[in-house]
Amino acid sequence: MLVSAAEMLKKAKAGHYAVGQFNINNLEWTKAVLTTAQECNSPVILGVSAGAGKYMGGFKVVADMVKAMVESLNITVPVAIHLDHGTYEDCYKCIKAGFSSIMFDGSHYPIEENIAKTQELVNVAHALGLSIEAEVGSIGGEEDGVVGMGECADPEECKKIADLGVDMLAAGIGNIHGKYPENWKGLSFETLDAVQQLTGEMPLVLHGGTGIPADMIQKAISLGVSKINVNTECQLSFTAATRAYIEAGKDLVGKGFDPRKVLAPGYEAIKATVKEKMELFGSVGKA
Repeated sequence: MLVSAAEMLKKAKAGHYAVGQFNINNLEWTKAVLTTAQECNSPVILGVSAGAGKYMGGFKVVADMVKAMVESLNITVPVAIHLDHGTYEDCYKCIKAGFSSIMFDGSHYPIEENIAKTQELVNVAHALGLSIEAEVGSIGGEEDGVVGMGECADPEECKKIADLGVDMLAAGIGNIHGKYPENWKGLSFETLDAVQQLTGEMPLVLHGGTGIPADMIQKAISLGVSKINVNTECQLSFTAATRAYIEAGKDLVGKGFDPRKVLAPGYEAIKATVKEKMELFGSVGKA
């Protein structure tokens, strides 16, 4: 059964750990994340970007696949399926498709418009029992064609958005989607601390969890980050394992070309990455 992310993140904030959001791209990805969460007895959030939703045949296909898999694999840990960086229109599509959580990324709108649209979506989501994430200050890197430099959010603007009743807030603190460049300055803990001081109990979200050093992740968790998004790291480990299988010529031996065999090493690599992250975030055994 799918749940909203609100409860699991409140518990994480109070318990000083973070729940991982692992973006899914296909059936293998979904199965790898769900089975690892079950094995680690950890709550989990499955992130779905607009691009990934489209790739998998639409948001409804994704929601139905996740629900069916949770049921048939007998997954008993809390699972939320969450729209990642949704537009205003995408939020309504995902609500209709049966997602249990949405993110409205209004960070590119003027703050007044971001507030108005966020407030409307908060009311709709909460009436249906869904959780909602909002964003202030764009996260760097490229996300579905929008390129940002990793700005730091204005703590006062964060408070305005938090006060609308969102369940979690993504505040830019110099973090970036994708691989971090050589000259990256690191996370701005002053910004994070200032946001935390003003937003209190609000679970904070760290986007672009790939490539941030473990000590920075742990410090961010100590300052109120309760949800950390991971996508690129799973993609890199999946691709490296697939490359090794093919470069070793295993696809040319016997039935090695069977897609289930070709994708198996990548599947195991995603599982290993997810487990490593759950251990780092402190969510193991917290389901």
